Amino acid sequence: MFIMRYRRTALTTMLSIENLITMHYFEFGKYFRFRGESHDFWELLYVDKGDLEVWGDERCYRVSQGSIIFHKPNEFHKFHAENGKAPNVIVLTFDCASEAMKRFENAVILLHDEEREQLAKIIEEGADAFGFPFKYPLTLQDNAPVGAIQMLKLRLEMLLIQLLRRDDWSGGPARRTLPAKKEEYDELTRGVIELLKQSLGSPVSLDWLCGALNVSKTRLKDVFKQHTGYTVMDYFAKLRMEQAKLLIRESTYNFTEIAALLGFSTVHVFSKAFKRYYQMSPSEYANSVRGLVRV
Repeated sequence: MFIMRYRRTALTTMLSIENLITMHYFEFGKYFRFRGESHDFWELLYVDKGDLEVWGDERCYRVSQGSIIFHKPNEFHKFHAENGKAPNVIVLTFDCASEAMKRFENAVILLHDEEREQLAKIIEEGADAFGFPFKYPLTLQDNAPVGAIQMLKLRLEMLLIQLLRRDDWSGGPARRTLPAKKEEYDELTRGVIELLKQSLGSPVSLDWLCGALNVSKTRLKDVFKQHTGYTVMDYFAKLRMEQAKLLIRESTYNFTEIAALLGFSTVHVFSKAFKRYYQMSPSEYANSVRGLVRV
């Protein structure tokens, strides 16, 4: 009997997921802040609802609804909710040593409809395999469909390959790098300081500042503290006390007038605040200044 010898075509893989570590679907509050972590595997983060500000090492990104960001192994990453919106977030972590994964480093991608559908199928397959809500460690359910884990692996690999086939997302509009973000933050900080300087004799609140600058309270507080080392209200107190010293040195106004100019209800309240800040009363400070002048 003659046996035909057929030539085989090897089914090579350009990308293979070796292990799945975690799956999560989170529903966070509008002020949620994740303080960060790093780990030796890949992380995929998808924003299903809301907006996030995400840091990866020293780079900062705005990740809007419908977008996905990847964190490479050992990259420190953190994020927080933006714009007063409560975000829903999908997080998948996995091992993949394939060279092709390097293209996802520092990538933020706005998904197309078919890619969002593929991601939804990954979550559905994961729920069938492991149950929902997802727990750690992931454990296969007794009633999981046949081949559930392999199907999950294939769907995740398909999504990644679909993204690799696109040529329109490298450096796309969803990506925000640190220098651009730094300029925005510097401008916000300058805006806050200018408003505080203009309001030394008026009541100031975070709500008023946020309204004037069209920014969320969380972002305003975090950016200002990061750039100045002060909370907004502590910085306002510092400006008022520095202005009080200047007015005392100039000797144009008496203490009661200075208290009124700086928005204190009475000279007594002003004196207590001054002494608490400088460990001396306005009178003691005035005497010390006059003593220096005579010298």
